[in-house]
Order: sequence, then structure tokens, then C-alpha cells
Amino acid sequence: MRKENPTRYSSAVGEAWQHCEFKIKYCHPIFDDEIYREGMRTLLLEAAYNVEIPIGEMGFDNNHVHFMADICLYSRPEVAKLLRGYTGKKFFEYFPEAKKKYFWDSGLWNPSYYIGSPKNFENTINYIKKQKYGEARVKQQSLLSYAA
Repeated sequence: MRKENPTRYSSAVGEAWQHCEFKIKYCHPIFDDEIYREGMRTLLLEAAYNVEIPIGEMGFDNNHVHFMADICLYSRPEVAKLLRGYTGKKFFEYFPEAKKKYFWDSGLWNPSYYIGSPKNFENTINYIKKQKYGEARVKQQSLLSYAA
């Protein structure tokens, strides 16, 4: 399948979409709070815009975020550093109470992360959408809602 308008760089043409996942240090469920979750969504989009990394689908669980990113000509460690560094610093500037409550003198993000090529693009997008706070989330009322 040929793309009609591929992304062009000085030395390359194309895209490099990756599935990214960043987890909160100590697995604190801070994204159950809508203000923190939407703040992080905004910061992540801002960070990506600043370094010209297109962001696609995004979904949150209580302690991590999944998203698709075209990492362009950046390496995976560069992408993690650029996005996590900016968002972690700004998050604590905007929400200092979160640092006092959950992180003391520690950083926001767990040192490990995942950035990988999706084996099946459509399945990966659906997986991201079905996160607890994703676009296609289904609210479970009880365990009985699974019976049928």
C-alpha cells in the first residue's frame, strides 16, 4: 500500500508509528482523577507538538498512559526522554499537591517504558481505545454485567 503524501525529511521519507506506554512511578492511580488525567493529556500533546512528534490515539488506565506516536527520525530512548521529561516537570509545576501526596522527592514516571512497533495496527488502536479511560471504554456496573 502506497501512501499518497508521505512525511518528508531532509534525508528520509516515511513514518514510524509506535505504540508507547509510560507508567507512573510506584503505580499510584493518579489518572483515576480526571483533572490529573486531562492535565497529562494536554501536557503530552504539548510536549509532542514542541518536538514535532505526531500523536495519534491515546488512552489512560489508572496508573499509565498508552498512545500512538510517529517517532520520526528520533530513537526510542530520545522519544521517552523528550516526552517524559517535559511532562513530568510540567505536571509537578501545575499539580504540586500530587508531588507532596504521592511522589515526595521523586519523579513522576517509572524508569521503564514501552515503545514498540505494533504487530497489528488496528488491534493496537482498539487496545488503546479500550483502556479504562480510552475513547471506547465500557463502564462496568458490576460483575453481573459480564454474565449473559
